[in-house]
Amino acid sequence: MTAMKLKLDIVAMTAAEVAAGERAVTAATREAGTNLKTGWRAQITGSGLGRRLANTIRSAQYPAGKPSLNAAAFVWSNAPAIIGAHDAGPLIRSRDGFWLAIPTDATGRGPRDRRLTPGEWEQRRGLRLRFVYRRRGPSLLVAEGRLNTRGLGVASRAKTGRGRTTVPIFLLVPQVRLPKRLDLDRDSAQAQDALPGLILEKWVAGKIG
Repeated sequence: MTAMKLKLDIVAMTAAEVAAGERAVTAATREAGTNLKTGWRAQITGSGLGRRLANTIRSAQYPAGKPSLNAAAFVWSNAPAIIGAHDAGPLIRSRDGFWLAIPTDATGRGPRDRRLTPGEWEQRRGLRLRFVYRRRGPSLLVAEGRLNTRGLGVASRAKTGRGRTTVPIFLLVPQVRLPKRLDLDRDSAQAQDALPGLILEKWVAGKIG
């Protein structure tokens, strides 16, 4: 009976340790995932990309609803193409092989602060854009008009043409490289490195508690 009781105690202790480990690993991975989500969101807003894009970062825990030694956290974005572009700093070329139109300060913005295309700009301003080739530097799309008090290119009010000037509206380039504004791998590596310490912390806290 003594030997059997000892065996049963060891089994019970082992089961308790496994359960404590499951709780510790699950809690640690959940915290690591939350920290990573918070870090990515902070990077995005800190880079001036806005709260709306930052809120596309989400996290989830697997398996859901129960502790496990194989627990894992998954952090992702609902706008992976946009996030990936700012994380990688890719080279962008026009799809049709022509020019990329880069708005100047005189272009203004469309509905919901959206950038305007040359065609949209002509419709909104009622002006025609004219192509100006430059051997050095980007070529231009310009309009014959004026700058208003907000620095936007608009039609001239004077019928005589007085005050009319040539306003650069778009810069034309064959390709452009987006600046790398994010470093998501850095935060991912930090979260991964911190995970063993978090597991140990949760395990010890569970034993004390």
